[in-house]
Amino acid sequence: MDYKYIEQLLERYWAAETSLEEEGILRAFFSQKEIPAELEQYRALFNYESEEMDAHHLGDDFDARILSMIEEEEPQATVKAREISLKQRLMPLFKAAAVVAIILTIGGALQRPWDASWNDPRVEYANSYSFAVDSADVTPMQAENISEMPADTAKAMPETVAKD
Repeated sequence: MDYKYIEQLLERYWAAETSLEEEGILRAFFSQKEIPAELEQYRALFNYESEEMDAHHLGDDFDARILSMIEEEEPQATVKAREISLKQRLMPLFKAAAVVAIILTIGGALQRPWDASWNDPRVEYANSYSFAVDSADVTPMQAENISEMPADTAKAMPETVAKD
């Protein structure tokens, strides 16, 4: 017997081009008792649906049994929602702000020297003018106004002016 039509249907089935009627023909063919050995491997695929329908039937009373099981269960205690205050809701934010404040405080403390031997900023500012000024950066008019005396000797300035 020639099974060329069934083989063509199988090729179309694997390409997903068969209609429902053609799939029904394949199911009917593979439900026969005698099929060729080369097509025997496909029998389980096409007979699966019909075999499973017979094997695992839920029964007519399935819905009634499930509903009775649900009714038999004990009602569980209701859970009441707990009220959360605004303070409790914002507590993680407060904690994060505290951590940032601590980090910034420690960072600021590390910026300053630890020993007490650091110089007074006013004296350092005054001494910064005592260095010789490079002539390339100064115009002739500015050079006339620059004194050779340091700026922190403000008390000595009136004496020098008085001497001139």
